[in-house]
Amino acid sequence: MKTYKIALIPGDGIGQEVMGPARGVLDEVAALCGFQLDYEHFPWGCDYYLANGRMMDADALERMKAFDALYLGAVGDPARVPDHVSLRELLIAIRQGYDQYINLRPVRLLEGIPGPLRSASIDMVCVRENSEGEYAGLGGRFKKGTADEVATQTAVFTRKGVERVLRYAFELARSRPRKQLASATKSNACQHSMVFWDEVALEIGKEYPDVKLTSYHVDALAARMITHPHTLDVIVASNLFGDILTDLGGALQGSLGLPASANLDPEKRFPSMFEPVHGSAPDIAGKGIANPMAAVWAASMMMDHLGEPAAAGILLAALEAVARGGQVRTADLGGTHNTTEMADALRSEARKIHAASRRVSASDPR
Repeated sequence: MKTYKIALIPGDGIGQEVMGPARGVLDEVAALCGFQLDYEHFPWGCDYYLANGRMMDADALERMKAFDALYLGAVGDPARVPDHVSLRELLIAIRQGYDQYINLRPVRLLEGIPGPLRSASIDMVCVRENSEGEYAGLGGRFKKGTADEVATQTAVFTRKGVERVLRYAFELARSRPRKQLASATKSNACQHSMVFWDEVALEIGKEYPDVKLTSYHVDALAARMITHPHTLDVIVASNLFGDILTDLGGALQGSLGLPASANLDPEKRFPSMFEPVHGSAPDIAGKGIANPMAAVWAASMMMDHLGEPAAAGILLAALEAVARGGQVRTADLGGTHNTTEMADALRSEARKIHAASRRVSASDPR
């Protein structure tokens, strides 16, 4: 039986609560599809930091190279560890260390879950540059604590980095029926980095005459996501702009318990990382009510990346069925069901979907 090695990093807060139930759904689907997952648990996160003075082991990146994928829960415990420490020393360290230069986030309103907008047609994908840009980490603080204090944060845009994220976005747009790409910029104010971004987008766009490229100032694009979401298909953005736009996209899905994220090295030189985007949610941590749907969606993206489209499809179809059915709802969706009950509902739907697909295959005269 084919086996994939998965590094499991539950992390902090509700990350620890959703990963077990979501893993149960994933394992069920893997068994149905004829493969298995071999997990190794890594206890890295804020508790580990407080005990050891670091967010993960010094040799963490070297140790995880042998895995097929990383499955992350959440990072952050701001009451005890500053966010800039927990984020940069674990999540960003992995993204940059493994050159996971694509952050891929589907923004889709599932039938049966009302979003905050009147529009029922929200189906877009955000491609965020994930390795440099505004999060490169260059800068410093000088004369700290004095009246003359200065803080600098330098954004880094390389031709290699900009070209590869734009090319990935063009390829994705070409593969979708609408063949539309919206590029987020702010070239009226950022006369170096964003003018460069726009120029490269136009250059690469010449190779994709079948894809319609539209450049939007990022503030106008954020407004369009709210006022005309049905007009958007694939969005490409720099690290900071993409971060903001994708969180807005998550809100449009009706709950932050739904959106999922993939941190990809498309060339598969290093393992890619998959995570829900709801964060550690300290306000509900420990209550057992966190929604595992985003973690299951992330698992679907992981299966797709690993070349298991049948498993990815079953996981996504199970999410759609539970959303459409409306009988099981966690607190973020206005219900009273807990994390385990939601995961059980997803497992049940996954079994039904697999059984139905087998019946269809058995009746196919081919």
